[in-house]
Amino acid sequence: MPPMPPTYLWQSIVVLLLCCWPFGIPAVVFAAQVSSKYNRGDYNGALAASGKAKMWAIIALVCGLIGGALYAMLMATGAISSYSYY
Repeated sequence: MPPMPPTYLWQSIVVLLLCCWPFGIPAVVFAAQVSSKYNRGDYNGALAASGKAKMWAIIALVCGLIGGALYAMLMATGAISSYSYY
């Protein structure tokens, strides 16, 4: 059997916590499936789960970076304020 495909688990957890959690959740789910599918002998399933984990991690990273940049632009232009007026 070929070697186990990369799980991308730690990358998925990082983007889940730091970037965009709605897209990080599927990344972690697919990353967790890689080793179990590989251990059952389902190499094609493990390879597909690895690819999906990578795809969702990249989507979460890009969305997090775009969201952060948009937030910084809105703060810089004064469209939103960090002060609260309670």
